[in-house]
Amino acid sequence: MSRHAPTEISLNGAPFSIGIVAARYNSVLADALLQNVVAELTAAGVQAKRIRTVRVPGSHEVPWAAQALARKQFDCVIALGVLIGGDTNHHEMVGTSVSHALQQVALATRTPVINGVIVTDNLKQAEARCRGRINRGAEFARAALEMAALHRRLGKGKS
Repeated sequence: MSRHAPTEISLNGAPFSIGIVAARYNSVLADALLQNVVAELTAAGVQAKRIRTVRVPGSHEVPWAAQALARKQFDCVIALGVLIGGDTNHHEMVGTSVSHALQQVALATRTPVINGVIVTDNLKQAEARCRGRINRGAEFARAALEMAALHRRLGKGKS
């Protein structure tokens, strides 16, 4: 991921409804990521009653639940999970599969989906992104707010 994030845009989140899907696998890290997302959304004014969170077993199950939420009246869906490398490249294969599936969900439902599935080579990298110095949760929330605003501006028409 690039080290040059886009310039932050200040948005009032009050009018938006956000769906969140979070995997339970690697729960300590996934829970921290989820907490950071929700904290950033509420700080931007999204009302708690307009944030719906569903949990799934692992990252591979995230796209199905994201699609179910995207078919509802959400302005954006945030997909969260944590994949950490081990002795094989399974985490990379799942990460690629999930990424492609989430993009298909966004295009098929015409609802923006933020891919917040963290794929790292080791635990140290995952901790830095979920609970440490790199607050990916806040970044995913800000991206969701920006895409929710764009979704409203361009129209939420369903196919």
